[in-house]
Amino acid sequence: MGETGTAPTWWRTSSYSGGDNNCIEVAATGASISVRDTKRRQGDVLRFSPGAWRAFTADLRRASVPA
Repeated sequence: MGETGTAPTWWRTSSYSGGDNNCIEVAATGASISVRDTKRRQGDVLRFSPGAWRAFTADLRRASVPA
C-alpha cells in the first residue's frame, strides 16, 4: 500500500506469471510507474517515467516478435 495520507497503490501481477512468485508487480503511482519483486514486496521499488516505461515495454514487445 502507499504511504500514510496518500491514495493506496494498486499493484498488478502479469497474467504471464506462472504463479510461482517469480515475477514482478507494476503500479501507476502518480507521475511514475513503480515496479517491485513479488518475492520482496517490502523491498526496493524501481520508478520509471511514463515515457521510459512505454519505451521499455515497446522494446520487450519487439524482442518477443519472431523475425
